[in-house]
Amino acid sequence: MMHGAGVDVGSTQTKAVIVDESRRIVARALIATGANVSRAGENAFLAACEHGGVPREAVTYVVGTGYGRYKVTFGDAQITEITCHARGAHSLFPATRTVVDMGGQDTKAIKVGADGSVIDFSMNDKCAAGTGRFLSAAADVTGLGLDEIGPRALRATTPVRLTSVCTVFVESDIMSYLAQRKTVEDILGGVHKAIATRTMSLVRRVGVEEEITFTGGVSRNVGMVRALGDVLGRPINVSDEGHYMGALGAALFALERAQATARGEVTAATGSGRS
Repeated sequence: MMHGAGVDVGSTQTKAVIVDESRRIVARALIATGANVSRAGENAFLAACEHGGVPREAVTYVVGTGYGRYKVTFGDAQITEITCHARGAHSLFPATRTVVDMGGQDTKAIKVGADGSVIDFSMNDKCAAGTGRFLSAAADVTGLGLDEIGPRALRATTPVRLTSVCTVFVESDIMSYLAQRKTVEDILGGVHKAIATRTMSLVRRVGVEEEITFTGGVSRNVGMVRALGDVLGRPINVSDEGHYMGALGAALFALERAQATARGEVTAATGSGRS
C-alpha cells in the first residue's frame, strides 16, 4: 500500500497528514511548533505514523508546506501553503472557488480554479491584525481560553465597534470597553466582526466567487465562522479537517508524485510507453 504524507509547519502549530492510495486520510497529528522548527516537522510526521499505524517505510513521498516547509529536511519536496490549502479545500469541496485561510500569524484569500489550482491570492503577511494572534490577545485580556471566545461571541447582542484591529492596541480597546461595563459577549462579538471585515478586504482583492471554503486553525472558531459568513453575505464551507487543510493538500500532492514515480519505474522496466 502506497502512502503520501504532508507536513505543514506553521508559526505556532505543526500538522501532519498521511493519505493512502484511495486518497483517504489514515493518520493525522498536531503539535506545537516551538523553537526547533526542523524537529517539529519530524515529530509531527512520526506522531502521525504512530497514530495511523503506518510504518515510516510505507510512506513513499513526503511534501513539506507552511512557513517552515524548507525545514522539513526529510521531505522530498516543498510546496507553498497557498497551493496546498487550495488543493486540500478542493479535495473536500470540489466546487470551491474561494478559500479563506486564517492562521496564527497571517490570513490569505485564495482564488481557486475548477481543478483546484491557484489563480490569484492576497495575504496580510506583514501584520498579525485579523489573525489567530489577534484572537489570542482578545482571549488573554478577557481571561478566557481561546476555545471559549467563539461561543461567547455568538451570544453578543450589540457588538462593540473596535477603533483598530491592530494586535498591539486590542488590549487597550478591550480594557476601555470593560471599563464602560460592556459585556464580554458584546466585546468579543465586536472583535470577531472586526476581523471578518478586515478579511473581506482581502477577499475583494481576488474577487468573491462561489463557493467559499474557510480553512486554517481559526476555522474551528464558531464565532469567526458566523462573523465571516455574515460579512460575506453567504454560507461558507467549514470542515472538521480545516485545521489540517494545508497538510492534507500537501499529502495529496505527495501521493500523486509517488504514483507518477511508480508509473515511470514500471514504464522503464517494461520498456513500453513514453519516457
